[in-house]
Amino acid sequence: MEAALHPNTQYEELYAAHHARIVRLGRMLLANPDDAEEVGQEVFLKLFQACQTETRPMQWGPWLTRVAVNACRDRRRSGWWKLWRESSVELQEGSITSAEPSPEAQAVGRERRDRIWRSFRRLAARQQEVFVLRHVEGWSTAAVAQALGLSPGTVKRHLFRAIRHLRAALEVSGRDGVSEPRRWCCCTRATAAPRTGAIWRAAPAARIAIAG
Repeated sequence: MEAALHPNTQYEELYAAHHARIVRLGRMLLANPDDAEEVGQEVFLKLFQACQTETRPMQWGPWLTRVAVNACRDRRRSGWWKLWRESSVELQEGSITSAEPSPEAQAVGRERRDRIWRSFRRLAARQQEVFVLRHVEGWSTAAVAQALGLSPGTVKRHLFRAIRHLRAALEVSGRDGVSEPRRWCCCTRATAAPRTGAIWRAAPAARIAIAG
């Protein structure tokens, strides 16, 4: 009897440990809480089925993340979702950030978060995926590359472009919080672009503003 119950017990433990994270991931990639909940249901249905049949040792956390990213990508590719996506979706207070935001997150003003969130939504879908996996989920470049079927160099290029775009929003909103002196924005001539190191340093602040 105990062996027969084990898959369900495993599923329940994984659900408790990862459900909130997977739904948050869906909200970041789809910008809609209802879509994110539906993706979460799809992901955990697949998890339930996998728990009944999979006998190999599994890293379930990364597995769930990959399934969620693929489900979000499938939804973005569907025709009805592209039509719906044309309408603007505002960031709702508490829809992305955790119930108990960190002190750093509390220091980021609402207006600033909204501006950075809109900037994040304007990123290409692949850039969103790379940024979320690398800087929100904390995956290595190699792990992101393997999950998305990309080379490490391609991951780095997508990530660099995403952070450069988000850094512009951070600097424009500098009056709402602490940021580096304004040296570059999307309308500045290319010759005035900041050094590479300055762009990469913007990633933690952008992650806090997007994910809390």
